[in-house]
Amino acid sequence: MARPPIRKAQPKAKEAVAALPIAGGKLCLHELRSQVFGDTRLVRVWLPPDYDGSGSVCYPILYLSDGQNLFEAATAFAGVHWQVGETATRLISERKIPPLIIIGIDNTKSRIQEYIPYKSTDPRVANPRGSCYPEFLRREVMPLIEDRYMVRKGPEHTGFGGSSLGGLITLYTQLAMPAVFGRLLVESPSLFVAKKKILEEGRRFCSWPQRMYVGIGTQETGNAEKDAKIVDGVRELESIVRACGLGENRLKVRIDEGAGHNEAAWAARFPEALEFLYSTRDDNS
Repeated sequence: MARPPIRKAQPKAKEAVAALPIAGGKLCLHELRSQVFGDTRLVRVWLPPDYDGSGSVCYPILYLSDGQNLFEAATAFAGVHWQVGETATRLISERKIPPLIIIGIDNTKSRIQEYIPYKSTDPRVANPRGSCYPEFLRREVMPLIEDRYMVRKGPEHTGFGGSSLGGLITLYTQLAMPAVFGRLLVESPSLFVAKKKILEEGRRFCSWPQRMYVGIGTQETGNAEKDAKIVDGVRELESIVRACGLGENRLKVRIDEGAGHNEAAWAARFPEALEFLYSTRDDNS
């Protein structure tokens, strides 16, 4: 897959517009004016309890799309959030994962266009802008974070993820920039977009990350026929990735019986996903 063209865009961001205590850590909010997309959004930065920014300790990092839905019920869709701060705090305190920084990138009113990289009839998108999302991450979001926070750099320390169309753009970003993210969280990905073009492109790709977690429910739509096709799509994705040599220690696929397509399901799987992606166990096979 061809790498998207890189524009000389520089992030324009205010210093944190708010710093809120939350779930054992602190949530900092930055306003980012994107030259790539020509819009403005919040970038939410969850810092672990021991972070003070004054020492020499640097932290692994996880970037997640749909930032509004991650940390607080007040901003989340339908008032249900992923409980990212609570989960990370618990796993850190139990020493199941190292302290890390988690970034929530808010969506905008153009979410569908920004998360879909192909022309599509389901949903109908004539002018997709998802092909710009890897550039947006690499040239705007990541410099904003790396300039202000103590971040460990390199794909082995850097993850990206999302759900639904956010899962689709996560996969597309890996294909477009295979050397940037070494941990992928792919929840309920919209693989059906543009007649499963992401799977078609995935068959010609083999630079999958160091670790990858894919989650799907068996009742994503409530229609048995459609749900079976959705699960089959995830199994097809698994087959593609396994063929490139990712064993059980690098790829985990969770078929979640009875789970739907919503924040509650993604929150329920997040502890398993975060531990799988960031635990300090051996990465071989």
